[in-house]
Amino acid sequence: MLNLAQTLVSLTTASTTAAASTGTTTTAASSDSIFTLVVPMVLMFAVFYFLLIRPQRKKDKKVKDMLSQIKVGDRISTIGGIFGTITGLKDDTIELTVGKDNVKLIMARWAIRQVEDVAVENDSEVLN
Repeated sequence: MLNLAQTLVSLTTASTTAAASTGTTTTAASSDSIFTLVVPMVLMFAVFYFLLIRPQRKKDKKVKDMLSQIKVGDRISTIGGIFGTITGLKDDTIELTVGKDNVKLIMARWAIRQVEDVAVENDSEVLN
């Protein structure tokens, strides 16, 4: 009988010790699983930032600078493919002259694609 009681006490002690060590293992495993979830998310954000967000911000800044520096007399092309010379500027609009007949167009400032460096020629004739 004494032998049976000692066996039960040792089993109870062993199970309590095992439960305590399992609890610390569970805590360590949960912190490892949180770490393995957080690190890939941070890496994904970094990749998206450097491949998508940052280049787009640079491009937007370049376009904003170009639009703020246009002046009367600049030769431009619009997003619709129209080439013309700026004859007037307002806050959000520009006035263009287009073609050899100097047709006047009023366009939104954001519709400018780029400022041209040289005049566009068509069959050796300059198109204003």
